[in-house]
Order: sequence, then C-alpha cells, then structure tokens
Amino acid sequence: MDRDTRNAAIAAAVILVGFGIVAFYMPTLMLAAGEASPIIGGILAVAFVLAFFGVFWLRGRSKRNGNGEE
Repeated sequence: MDRDTRNAAIAAAVILVGFGIVAFYMPTLMLAAGEASPIIGGILAVAFVLAFFGVFWLRGRSKRNGNGEE
C-alpha cells in the first residue's frame, strides 16, 4: 500500500466514523429538533444524508483536480 492509498483509506475511515457517531445520535437530534418544528427535524435528516454524500463528492473532486485531470 503506497502513501496516497493509505492516506485515502485513513481519511475515509475518519469520515465514516464521524458520520457513524452523528448517525447514532440522529434520532435524539431529530426528536429534539422536532419538538420545535417537525419541518426542522425533517430538514436535519435531509441535511445529514446530503452531507454524507457531499463530503465524498468534494473529496473525489479535489483529488481529481489535484492530479491535473478534469
């Protein structure tokens, strides 16, 4: 395993663990936000899912641009 592959694996693991912790507490967060407004609870859930895919999309985009490919 070369240095770039190892760094990518470490970054992916950190991102997955971070999102895993947030996902574990997501029901509590949604219930707390839902007490103020059910719409806010729904927005929180949608934002979490979009952020999960957005992080990997941004990472892939930055790696592609960093290598000179477009």
